[in-house]
Amino acid sequence: MNDDQFNISMRSYLKKVGITSQREIEGAVRDAVSEKVLKGDEKLKVSVNLTIDDIQLSVDIDGYIGLS
Repeated sequence: MNDDQFNISMRSYLKKVGITSQREIEGAVRDAVSEKVLKGDEKLKVSVNLTIDDIQLSVDIDGYIGLS
């Protein structure tokens, strides 16, 4: 295994995950606020499941996102 290449590849993937996640969450929250589904002062429970089938990895990452 080339550690440098592995690190670069992993960072690239995590950057993609972060950017995509932020874009999707922001859009969904803005839509929910404009449609009065949310008031805009909630604390939203969030969860991500990270899986890598080839190595049987499955990790749940839970947290909260505050809107105000």
